[in-house]
Amino acid sequence: MPTLINRLADTRPAPPLALLPGQSRGRGARSNVSGRFEATARLIFDDGWETLGEAPESRATSVTTETVRSIITHNQSPDISFDRSINPYRGCEHGCTYCYARPSHSYMGLSAGLDFESKLFAKANAAEVLRAELSKKGYIPRTIALGVNTDAYQPIEKRLEITRSILKVLAEFNHPVGIITKSALVLRDLDILKPMAEKGLVKVAVSVTTLDPKLSRSMEPRAAAPHKRLQTLEVLSKAGIPTVAMLAPVIPALNDHEIEAILNAVSAAGVKQAGYVLLRLPLELDDIFRQWLLTDHPGKAAHVLSLIRSMRAGKTNDASFGTRMTGTGPYAWTLGRRFEIACRKLGINTHKVKLDETRFTRPPQPGEQLTLL
Repeated sequence: MPTLINRLADTRPAPPLALLPGQSRGRGARSNVSGRFEATARLIFDDGWETLGEAPESRATSVTTETVRSIITHNQSPDISFDRSINPYRGCEHGCTYCYARPSHSYMGLSAGLDFESKLFAKANAAEVLRAELSKKGYIPRTIALGVNTDAYQPIEKRLEITRSILKVLAEFNHPVGIITKSALVLRDLDILKPMAEKGLVKVAVSVTTLDPKLSRSMEPRAAAPHKRLQTLEVLSKAGIPTVAMLAPVIPALNDHEIEAILNAVSAAGVKQAGYVLLRLPLELDDIFRQWLLTDHPGKAAHVLSLIRSMRAGKTNDASFGTRMTGTGPYAWTLGRRFEIACRKLGINTHKVKLDETRFTRPPQPGEQLTLL
């Protein structure tokens, strides 16, 4: 049976593959191993008819429509700046090999590997449910983060426009929103975003992981190319929309050498605020990312994983609040200081844009009686 060669003497071997490396074109994960809640495991084996040597096939994207009862997700994490978020989709076609959201697909009885980026779920009634939630008398407005688990502007949004419908509702209620994306599709909604920005109701963060188009294609196969993300930041900034550049994730020995170059590039695009997140490898993502390293960067894999463990208390993932986004140890400290020094030289993060939560209003709804006074 063909398997990946274990090139890491100090780590456990890569798990068996459900598909061969590179078998699905345009996809990030190199396997479709069973999720942690599944009763059976899927493996490949050579049946003697040399079927494993056949040409790679494309894996089609399927979209299942969901009807949801609630759309705003609340959290109490001390590591993030928002306490509520909206994700219009489950799964993400961008296929980023490092995506920390991949293990969430296991709750659907699916794989965190290729299933995550090809079997998608769309919350078709998201805008309707959001309107109902914002209309509740006890609702207290706070900035909503849009697209934090899976990208709200992934390719299927161009056709379905669920994110656009959500933005229309937020604009109607004068509700503040922070968007994070890797897609230039966000520019489609400038007609909504510009008026909201004039009221201090929106800012847009664009994730810029690398400036290397080859690395980006391999690591984020269906996300916008690096130059498109920089162009998106520039257009947004010139339109008067506050922008944020997210260096996420920072991967040691793979893209961490680009910290200063990325910050210089986003600064030239008009960005005044930036942040970074160290690579996180929760649950199934550990195996998925390691398989990708072994196939696409075999010469660097051992070094990358060794550095990750040095910043994650000897493990490849440490979910401790306070350090899970930045890591610990000398290498993590150095990354943080490099980021801070580069930002200071460029005048980035001297002022943090705070969105206006005082403008929130509940517009009259259909069938609702208006008051005279």
